[in-house]
Amino acid sequence: MRVECNINADCTEPYAVLHIIQMSPAIAEAISILEREGTDSLPLIGVRDGKTYFLEPEDLELIRTEGREVICYDKLKSRYRLDKPLYELERILGEVFVRVSKSSIINIRQISHVSAGFNGSLELVMKNGMEDYISRSFRKSFKERLGLK
Repeated sequence: MRVECNINADCTEPYAVLHIIQMSPAIAEAISILEREGTDSLPLIGVRDGKTYFLEPEDLELIRTEGREVICYDKLKSRYRLDKPLYELERILGEVFVRVSKSSIINIRQISHVSAGFNGSLELVMKNGMEDYISRSFRKSFKERLGLK
C-alpha cells in the first residue's frame, strides 16, 4: 500500500483520508489508532466491588447500559461500572468498537459468532460467552464496519 504524509505547519487540525477498495482488519486498526490520536490515552477507569481498576480497551468485549449504569465486561466476564456515557465511550474507543443497539457497544475482535434472531435482529455471541443482539437499526452500520454487504 502506498502511503503519503504531508507535514504542514499551517494545519489547524490533522485529518486523514484513506482511499480503499474494501475494509480489512489492518485498515480498521489503523483507523482506530488515528481516531484515538489526541483523545485520552489513559485506560478506562472501571469500578468493581468498591475497587477502582484501570481497563485496557483491547481487553473489553461488551459495554452496555444496565438500568441507569454503564457496565463493561472483559474477557473473563468480570463486570465493571464505568462513569462515561456510551456515546463518549464510542468516540474514545474508535473503530474496533461498534454500536450494535441503542444500549450496547461491542469489540468486533471479540465476536465469536452472529446468528439470525427474533424479529429481524441478529444474535451476537462474544468469545467470553456473553450474548447480546444487533438491532435492525444498527445492522447496516455493523455490516459496513466489518466490510460486509
